[in-house]
Amino acid sequence: MLYLTVFGTTFLLSVALTSVVKKLASYWNIFDVPNSERKIHDKPIPLLGGVAVFFSFALVLLVLTFGSNYILGGFIDLKNIIGIVIAGLVIIIGGVLDDKFNLNPKIQIIFPILASIIIVGAGIGIPSIRNPFGGLISFNNWQFILFWYQGIPYKLTLLADLFTLIWLMGMMYTTKLLDGLDGLVSGVTVIGALIIFAVAMSIKVDQANTALIALILAGAFSGFLIFNFNPAKIFLGESGSMFAGLMLGVLAILSGSKVATALLILGIPILDVIWVILRRLFYHKKIAFADRKHLHFRLLDIGLTQRQAVLLMYFLTALFGSFTLFFSTFGKLVALLILVIFMFIFAAFLVAKYKKQYEK
Repeated sequence: MLYLTVFGTTFLLSVALTSVVKKLASYWNIFDVPNSERKIHDKPIPLLGGVAVFFSFALVLLVLTFGSNYILGGFIDLKNIIGIVIAGLVIIIGGVLDDKFNLNPKIQIIFPILASIIIVGAGIGIPSIRNPFGGLISFNNWQFILFWYQGIPYKLTLLADLFTLIWLMGMMYTTKLLDGLDGLVSGVTVIGALIIFAVAMSIKVDQANTALIALILAGAFSGFLIFNFNPAKIFLGESGSMFAGLMLGVLAILSGSKVATALLILGIPILDVIWVILRRLFYHKKIAFADRKHLHFRLLDIGLTQRQAVLLMYFLTALFGSFTLFFSTFGKLVALLILVIFMFIFAAFLVAKYKKQYEK
């Protein structure tokens, strides 16, 4: 009943806040205007959906943190929760400013970098990852104590902190670039959060508080998805798409540095982002070049509707993400290799089909 109540409460709060934010976005004239070939909607759509998602998530999380004993304990401290909320707020502020003023990419990147630093400063990091062939790969070398506070040393662990920063930035920009179809990022985040919930609840991990945070995230994005699924009435905006990646990255860390879990959940979008970046660097000599070469656009190009393309991406996310529930570390490595091979074959199929249609 606790889990159903928490999910239901967050869901309903997200629905209510999304309705309010939608009106505010219209009042403040913050719309996504279809002014380029990448914009596949035919009329202006309100932005700022991430504001509703964040505040529904943060409010429920803070109430449970300070009003119950369900969140704190085990691997989660109060500073972790405060760090998550502050980092999320930074992402929301940066995203709202970008949605309103269309910030330069050099300014945009300041906010996710700052949010990542806040997460690391709050004590959330990746000290090690499991070696698929046995043992652990440690990143705890080169530790430097920066200061002491109330008898607790605050350290800079160079490799672990750097790896965590890169991890969080990669996750945020993956979901940012994935946000091209109605309901795609929202639905993928719900699926990813539910998979992490199941992982955290498993006997092997046994982290009920981490599972609860994942469930709160799933509830927040589920409530928003009602308005965001095709045809969308409101978009996540920069804030929502980046917040999705931030939280999936953080939850993967909190659930026991389950990096492989998040890689399987977002494996296809991550590989797509890598491919698009390499392509942009090769052809255009720069990363910040908008185009329609992402996988989700390719699915539209071969004739799928938005709903069909999004549902296919949901299915693939759930399929590969669910592998983490049944496989060991080595099994997850094999699953990742299968995912890479699948992605190459799938991409080749899409390109061949597109060229065949184009030649006609």
